[in-house]
Amino acid sequence: MAEKKLVYAVDDEENIRDLYMCAITGAGFDCECFPGGEELFGALKNRLPDIILIDIMLEGMDGYEILKTLKGSPSTAGIPVIMVSAKGEEISKVKGLNMGADDYIAKPFGVLELVARINAGLRRVPAAERNTLSYGDIVIDEAKHAVTAGGEEVSLTLKEYELLKLLVTAAPYVVRREEMLNKVWGENYFGETRTLDIHIANLRKAIAGAVTGIHTVRGVGYNLR
Repeated sequence: MAEKKLVYAVDDEENIRDLYMCAITGAGFDCECFPGGEELFGALKNRLPDIILIDIMLEGMDGYEILKTLKGSPSTAGIPVIMVSAKGEEISKVKGLNMGADDYIAKPFGVLELVARINAGLRRVPAAERNTLSYGDIVIDEAKHAVTAGGEEVSLTLKEYELLKLLVTAAPYVVRREEMLNKVWGENYFGETRTLDIHIANLRKAIAGAVTGIHTVRGVGYNLR
């Protein structure tokens, strides 16, 4: 069975968060709600959602600041964002869209409209996302050949990069040692299998800032979890 899409929603009004939970889970998605940006960014370190709803008028960090931070980070730039606000002025909508938001919805909104906009946002696949692989808080930007772990960019050797890409693509399933050696070193590789262990050890250190880590399945291979 396919994994449910995950929606994050930020609003400082509890009744709106309750509405989100009811409407979004009722439409078949997973949903997590947060009262502000601090809580949102804490959650992003553990798991990246498929789409984010952000209220513009928030105490502390407002919706525009959250949007700017999201679009400025390689790990979250490709996530579709819908801005939400009671403001009816055209300038609020234009400002959010110009800053990189994918859509805008004004309060009060109906549940059917909310779900329709979420579905529309999920159908849009930004160019940046087409070249992005991710699992947990590890993100690989294939176009830039860049990796972020826990929101921080990390430097990898070519072999480490290929190993991580293999693990992310297969996650959460185990990649067998033989498959790793064949795909990263080539089918004609007859060197020491210890080479793989050394590269995995170095890769673990490189992505130590991520919550997601490399797990050893003894005698079999490795996976991310």
